[in-house]
Amino acid sequence: MSQTPDSALLRVSGVTVQFGGLKAVDDVSFEVYPGELLGLIGPNGAGKTTLMRAITGVVTANTGSIHLGDQELTHLPIHQRIRKGLAFSQQLVKPFRQISVLDNVALAAGATHTRSPLKSLLHTDSAHEREVARKMLARVGISRHADQMPGIQPLGVLKRLEVARALAQNPKLLLLDEPLAGLNSKEAATLADTIAEINRQGVTIILIEHNLGEVMRICQRLVVLDNGRRIASGAPREVMQQPQVRAAYLGTDAPTESTEAHSA
Repeated sequence: MSQTPDSALLRVSGVTVQFGGLKAVDDVSFEVYPGELLGLIGPNGAGKTTLMRAITGVVTANTGSIHLGDQELTHLPIHQRIRKGLAFSQQLVKPFRQISVLDNVALAAGATHTRSPLKSLLHTDSAHEREVARKMLARVGISRHADQMPGIQPLGVLKRLEVARALAQNPKLLLLDEPLAGLNSKEAATLADTIAEINRQGVTIILIEHNLGEVMRICQRLVVLDNGRRIASGAPREVMQQPQVRAAYLGTDAPTESTEAHSA
């Protein structure tokens, strides 16, 4: 399929998010196409997470529009955007610590049935949701932790749990906010491999990430923000050679695949 705005899965058009006199996101437009693994990158404070929150409805865009396929999301609340096909994994992992790893994912799988997380966990027949949860835990490689409690899990497992919870909602578009943050290089590489495999299985993904080595390795296309504005987009190697990207994101040094930016 040719990549034109009409064929895009997600269309972000002229989105601005302003907090008082500060424009955290300033007239940003871009598209995401079916099957893509798109890296959304930029220096600290560039507006990446705010833009993701505008897409998911956590914050309200002051201007612009957001479409998922032929459906406009701009003015919908979060739960309706989820039902339209968005799912997101947050940087700060906050599982329900009083229930098992499996039930955390089952709760997410039941979110399509009700706006109440409690009802989605406690409705009379949860066998289907638990079956979905077991499949998602296997998909992200943490099946052996299914019956354990989140409070005893290392960060690497919790990061994968967060991805499993998002996948349990069967999204058309998965947004991942710094899933590799806080992981050592081996953990980051193996989770990046998992993300790439999920993408190969047909899930369209937007990845916000400071680990440029892994971004360059697994992403097919990049969109770069700086000071709230889009400054570049395109193939990873081409984008990272553009002077404005080098100046804003990397300084004057030439980028390499092992380059990593400092995390927020």
